[in-house]
Parts: sequence; structure tokens; C-alpha cells
Amino acid sequence: MATYKNFEDLEVWKLSREYCKEIYDIIDTTPLKNSWKLRDQIDGASGSIMDNIAEGFERGGTKEFIQFLGFSKGSCGETRSQLYRIYDRRFIDEELFKKLINKSNQISKQLNGFITYLKQTGIKGYKFEEDQEVYITKDKSENN
Repeated sequence: MATYKNFEDLEVWKLSREYCKEIYDIIDTTPLKNSWKLRDQIDGASGSIMDNIAEGFERGGTKEFIQFLGFSKGSCGETRSQLYRIYDRRFIDEELFKKLINKSNQISKQLNGFITYLKQTGIKGYKFEEDQEVYITKDKSENN
């Protein structure tokens, strides 16, 4: 099936990037920009979702990738918790809050599914292959 040569090709990374941009839009357009600690926390946590996917992918080993996807999942939960604080402090309305909570849950489910998939495959990662041309695939039959 699909072969991924770059983390930018991963749907979960793309969705995480979009989510991070949406969080930044809140920072940029609401009084949250003046709540420095909360602003910096949610900005860092939302960015960490996509950054950990990228870092884990680039390390080239499946075990490390799984570990970093776990970090990403944790950052997703942290961002979701901070959304509650932002909503409770009336920086965003209920409609936007629900939209972002749903997107966070979607990212978390995708990360969990990806972790489960990688644990079930025999793929070790490209750094363990002689030709260094092996990439993460979505089809268990493609173990090259």
C-alpha cells in the first residue's frame, strides 16, 4: 500500500500541523496572547504533537518511532486539557471549543492506531536495513 519516505506524508502529521495552526490562531486573535504562561503552554504542547511525530520518524527505528508517537499522544492530551482552561476562561466560544476537542480526539485516535499498527508489524526501521531505502509502510505484506 502506501509507503512514507517523509514524515510530511503522514496524514496524522498533516492533521497535527493543521491543529497547531488553529491553536496559534486563537493565540493571535484573542486576549489569550496576554496570558503568557497559558499561551506558551498550549503553543508548545500543540507544536509538540507534530514535532514528536517528525522526530520519531527521522530516528529511523520503529521502537523509537513508537516511543515518540507516545510522546505526541501525551502532548495531544495536554493540549486538550489546556483547551478546557482556555474555554473556561472564555477565550473561545463553545462551538470552537467543541471543534478543537473533536480534532484533538481524532489525532489521538490516529496516533493510537498508528502505534498499534507499528507494534504488530515486523518492520524494524530503515536504520536497520543494509540499503537504507526501507520506509514505513501501511500494508503488513510490504515488509521491505
